[in-house]
Amino acid sequence: MGEGKKLLREATAGFEEKNDALVTVAPGVAGSGVEVELSSPVMLHFGKHIKALAADTVAAVGYKDVKVTIKDKGAWDYTLNARIVAALERGAKNA
Repeated sequence: MGEGKKLLREATAGFEEKNDALVTVAPGVAGSGVEVELSSPVMLHFGKHIKALAADTVAAVGYKDVKVTIKDKGAWDYTLNARIVAALERGAKNA
C-alpha cells in the first residue's frame, strides 16, 4: 500500500450553523490512522455513522494519519463529505 497524501497543516472548512458542520483536520502522528472527534446534537442516533463516514472519506481521498474534529449542527452526509474534502485540500497546500 502506498504512502498516501500528506497533510501539511491544520485547516478548517464549514460553519457552525444549522444544517452545516465545522470540520477541522490536523496532521496525526505517523501510524496513528484516522482519528475522529465529534460533537453533535444527533450523536446518540448518528454518531457512529458520522464517524465512519468521516474516516471513509479521508481514506477515499488518499490521506492517512489525520485527526478530524467535527462540530456538527445537523449536516447531511454530502455536506460532511464536502467539508472534510475541502479541509483536507486546504491542509495539503503550503500556506
